[in-house]
Amino acid sequence: MSNGPAGHVARSTVRPHSETTRPTPLRTFLHTDDGVTIDSVYDPGAVVYDASRPSAGDLAFVVAHGFTGDVDKPHVRRVAEAFTRHGAVVTFSFRGHGASGGRSTVGDREVLDLAAAVRWARELGHARVATVGFSMGGSVVLRHAALYGEQGGAGGAGGGATGDGGARTDAVVSVSAPARWYYRGTAPMRKLHWLVTRPEGRLVGRYGFRTRIHHREWDPVPMSPVEAAALIAPTPLLIVHGDRDGYFPLDHPRMLAAAAGDHGELWLEPGMGHAEHAAADELLGRIGDWAVGRAG
Repeated sequence: MSNGPAGHVARSTVRPHSETTRPTPLRTFLHTDDGVTIDSVYDPGAVVYDASRPSAGDLAFVVAHGFTGDVDKPHVRRVAEAFTRHGAVVTFSFRGHGASGGRSTVGDREVLDLAAAVRWARELGHARVATVGFSMGGSVVLRHAALYGEQGGAGGAGGGATGDGGARTDAVVSVSAPARWYYRGTAPMRKLHWLVTRPEGRLVGRYGFRTRIHHREWDPVPMSPVEAAALIAPTPLLIVHGDRDGYFPLDHPRMLAAAAGDHGELWLEPGMGHAEHAAADELLGRIGDWAVGRAG
């Protein structure tokens, strides 16, 4: 594990460049502004070496996984591999997940984890960054874009440094995200609330899902995803949701799209379930193309 001041990353000599072979991914620990170490992986991507698509070479995708995921989970690696066809990819484990430090706050201070990953992508030489989040990660990319974007200063726990250009994103994709907090309208969400709020649930999370969950309730309650969606403009925003999502029904993406207004785009995917597991390769390809075209 690398040691360094909060808000900085372990330095690397790896930079995006053109070669005849694809370099081995780089793995390191990042340091958030509140001192948590975040297990992270950088893959330069296949598109860097594709002369037919030079415009995508400076783009990095930063992928924010769902609750109980981590950087080594097969569904996260599949998403990362799909995006390497469009640019470089940074994946990481949120606090409390996998080998990262700290405990999960279920979408609150995870904004700081994402900010550290975006800074790393820019330090590695990428002029454009697209953040793509799934489920809990989908709520995090929305709040991150609002807090670190041009409007900034929106408040809420885990607010971060307004005006921090290194942590700013150029395009946002939120997949299978909630619009509002404390939603218990489906059986999977009732189970999730048991996992988070009950001591026995947190034990299941720790030993069953490698997810260490903080026992404290939010104080203050962070800005909701729907509030964040209204503050992201002029950064391009894509909202993706399946019409068979078992966690969050379609009123959630519609609320997000309504809040985003004209700068947001909504894709309702027929037959799609929830988050990374349900995101087909074809959909990930379309998301990649969208980001290449919209990220600056």
